[in-house]
Amino acid sequence: MIPVAEPLLGDRELDYVTDCVRSGWVSSLGEYVKRFEREFAAYCGVRYGVATHNGTVALHLALVALGIGPGDEVILPTLTFVATANAVAYTGATPVFVDSEPRTWNIDPAAVAAAITSRTRAIIAVHLYGHPADMDPLRDLAQQHGLVLVEDAAEAHGARYKGRRTGSLSDIAIFSFFGNKIVTTGEGGMVLTDDAALAERCFFLENQARHKENPYWHPEIGYNYRMTNIQAALGVAQLERIDEFIAIRLRNAAHYKRRLSRVPGLSLPPCAEWAENVYWMVTVLVEDEYGMDRDTLMTRLRQRDIETRPVFYPVHTLPMYASQKGTREYHPRLPVAEDLSRKGINLPSGAALTSEQVDIVCDALTEFSQKGE
Repeated sequence: MIPVAEPLLGDRELDYVTDCVRSGWVSSLGEYVKRFEREFAAYCGVRYGVATHNGTVALHLALVALGIGPGDEVILPTLTFVATANAVAYTGATPVFVDSEPRTWNIDPAAVAAAITSRTRAIIAVHLYGHPADMDPLRDLAQQHGLVLVEDAAEAHGARYKGRRTGSLSDIAIFSFFGNKIVTTGEGGMVLTDDAALAERCFFLENQARHKENPYWHPEIGYNYRMTNIQAALGVAQLERIDEFIAIRLRNAAHYKRRLSRVPGLSLPPCAEWAENVYWMVTVLVEDEYGMDRDTLMTRLRQRDIETRPVFYPVHTLPMYASQKGTREYHPRLPVAEDLSRKGINLPSGAALTSEQVDIVCDALTEFSQKGE
């Protein structure tokens, strides 16, 4: 089976994790946690990092630290992994879903502008599948309306927007280090910000809201959202190889584009002129001209031992959000996102993927198109 996203692990990762185990510091206390926070923040061009147990809790922690809660609205793209919306819901705030723009498949700034009300507190930009969202118009909207701009950069380690890395383009940002991400800690996440007070607030809340001078006095309800030292040891080793991992993804994405550019009915992934896409997932759209629908194609590829995944379901179509009341649009139709979801397929994209495997995938896609079955 050719997997969708297999991590690339080696001797360096084993050495650091072994060192962590031998040190005895295997929980959330230990030097690797602080090192990973410091080095990943510096890589992204941000002053502070707060490591967390996963990306979902990183986003929840960021929103809670911002004071977002019941009665507030948070605007986000409907085309995202469900965790983005769930983190908003955890705070008691209302997620307000908007459509994608077709050029990059990311959140549409015009749709965001139309969705802002007196209850809006924040905008979450998701860098979908490794391509940065168009941040300047979102920043302008946030400043104009006194809103917080948040990046969900879970899928975009190392991507750049107009020369700046994701994670440095907003008031506060989050990353995921799940096993299929560009940098992995198995499970893991991080909050990034340049705001010292906000970083301190995140650290306080993720650490059971412990008083700084008296760690067994808890003045607020906090959370146990900490990353372990073992996770961080893996992350430090992975971060040292991030340029290698991104180069592999760029090479494989270019290979896919060369092979698939002349296959009728396949639309290739976007890359805006101002963006450096890291292609966390190489995603193509299966158009009507291809000769079979996306789901049939996925079945045929699975029969060839090629793993794929569908593009995310738009979150506003999921049961718990489709019936959501209290927003300005009840059961909205968001056509661009819905169309991308219906047509989109994630091809094998991990750092362990070889050029030979890319050719196997492309051969199958070309063959199926020619047969039109």
